[in-house]
Formats: sequence, structure tokens, C-alpha cells
Amino acid sequence: MFGAPHPVIASASQVLPLPRRPLDPADPVVGGPGTSRPGTSRLVASGQVRRWYENELDWPTVPGDPPRLAVGVRYDVLDAPAEAGQAALRHLAPGSPVALQGDRMLFLVAAGSAEELPGLLEWLDWGTLTLDLLAVGPGGFMEAPLPPERESPVLREAGTRMPPGSDVPMSPESGSCAGRPLPPGRVGSQGAAVWLRPPEPGCEVEASLPTLSALGGGGDAPDLVRLVNTVATQCHRVRLRRACAQPPAVRAQGR
Repeated sequence: MFGAPHPVIASASQVLPLPRRPLDPADPVVGGPGTSRPGTSRLVASGQVRRWYENELDWPTVPGDPPRLAVGVRYDVLDAPAEAGQAALRHLAPGSPVALQGDRMLFLVAAGSAEELPGLLEWLDWGTLTLDLLAVGPGGFMEAPLPPERESPVLREAGTRMPPGSDVPMSPESGSCAGRPLPPGRVGSQGAAVWLRPPEPGCEVEASLPTLSALGGGGDAPDLVRLVNTVATQCHRVRLRRACAQPPAVRAQGR
């Protein structure tokens, strides 16, 4: 309906989880009690994570270690700065999965959305601006976050806390992370991915994903247009705040 996917660049984050370390084969949560062969236990843990996605969710994975999820089959991914993505969480259905990786928020959206994004941004009058927004579709992948039942001990070890009534984990340390464009076919940047809103085994994920077909419809599917417009607006605001915070000489150089 619209054009081909393209990375669309502005972000800093205020409330972010600390980067979580990758799977540690010596960690009892990963390798299990009595683990003594790091190479073997890492492969075992990797296989367990892969089987959870393939067997419990029926999600395709990408061969190799660490486990990665194939994008463009059952869902596409909208990759945005976490700071910008927070405002869009209210537009999602309760079971709509969202992950965090470093300073990036990864929204699972309906398959085919990556192809629609450039034209959708044009239609929303965001096409002429450079936004730190990326859609990943067929042929792409995202790192497989640990299954929810394995995540809590790792998050506690990393010092991540969930503020009361909040959907977004908070780091005990404040600060900002410079945004940067990401290469096509890859999402996320710093640390291992974690589920902010995990998928639910036994539920068809497609029914909860933001989709373009929900525009003006009476169904329960979240509206992709509203999600993209909110994220694009917040990306632009983040960019303006960062520009205004720069010294006048730096701002002049960027013109």
C-alpha cells in the first residue's frame, strides 16, 4: 500500500533499565545447579530458550547462538527510543508484546507493517523529518529475550526495578544514552533484550498486534496509525529537547 521500508533518526532516554548482561553459563538461573562445563551449559540454556519460543509460542527462530527471533513471519518490529516509546504503551492491547534492549523499545506489530511505515509516515506528515524510528520486517531478526519465568532473577541482579503502576523498568542511575541509526535487519543495541510486556503462551499473538487494518474499525486490535503517530511525535520532541540543550555554537554547526 505504501512504500518500501527505510530507517527513519533523535533520541535520549530518561528512564531506562541497566543493560543486562547476556546469558551467563555459570548462572544457576541459566545453566542450572551443578553446572561445570560453561560451553555445554550455554548451549543447553540457548536450546531451552529457543524451544520455549518454538514450542510454547510457535514463533520461528534464527539458527545460531544466542537465540534470535525471525521477524516478518508472525510479526514485524517497530524499533524506537525507549523514551519516545513510553507514551505509546497506552495505545496497545493488554497482550501486545513489547521488549526493551538498552535504550531501545521494541514493539511487536502486525506482519507487513514494516513495508507500510514509510507511506504511513508520509500520510501523517512526518515523512520530511528525520526520526529515530526503524521498522524491521521479513529477513530481519531480534534477540530472543529470556522467557518471563527466567527473567526476574536476572533483572534483580542487574539492579532493575519496576516503579509502582509503571510499565517501564527504572534504572537506579539516571543519565542519557546517545541515539544512533541501526543497520537494517537488526534491532536493539546495548545489553540483552528483556520483555517489558511478555507474550502469553497459548494465545495467538496476531490478535493483539497493532495493525493498519484496525484504523476506523470496531475490532479489538490496536491501531497502528495511532501508535506510529504517537511514537513519531515523541521522537520529534526528544530531538528538539536535545537540540535546545546544546550550546549555541554547536547548534549553529548543525544547521
